[in-house]
Amino acid sequence: MNVSPRRNSTDIALIAAFAALTAVCALLPAINVTGPVPVTLQTFAVLLSGALLGARRGFLAVLLYVVAGAAGLPIFSGGASGLAVLTGPSAGYLVGFPFAAGLCGLLVQSFPRRTLSSAPLIFAAGLFSSAVFIHTCGMAGLVLRADLSWSEAFNVDKVFWIGDVLKNVAMAVVATAVHRAFPDLLGRVHRDASESEGALAS
Repeated sequence: MNVSPRRNSTDIALIAAFAALTAVCALLPAINVTGPVPVTLQTFAVLLSGALLGARRGFLAVLLYVVAGAAGLPIFSGGASGLAVLTGPSAGYLVGFPFAAGLCGLLVQSFPRRTLSSAPLIFAAGLFSSAVFIHTCGMAGLVLRADLSWSEAFNVDKVFWIGDVLKNVAMAVVATAVHRAFPDLLGRVHRDASESEGALAS
């Protein structure tokens, strides 16, 4: 199937915009808690990227953010940058971000169109994606980079869960509002799936 240049340019613009949104959320003042990883709004932006853009574009938007920070732009939490951040105690969380966005997008774009205005479903997709990738990869990073046991890493990570739930509530509210205002934001994904099913059936 041919992809128009206009569609490509729109996708690129959305990917860049949500990478920038993730950077802004990372640079907002963090909440310092017990442990080596601060609480930021990154998770909100990461999962919102997936919920609004779908699996592919959401994954690429957050991957762009991580790559840009690793390349030297001061867009990680606290204005940090460079490859050294990806070898620090927060590395696992950063690695998990693109995959969480991709999974959240995959789940949301698989919902029937009428359910895109259902905040509880989008909330569940975000929280599940966060648990599978962000928290799991984050704890693995703490074990590998902060020399913690898995039980110690869990004790550090569990501090983030209350904030994660609240951020996913906010993400779901924003995502449903955007989908109501722009019902075709994921329309191409739904149309492509319908066209593929039709082609297989013919």
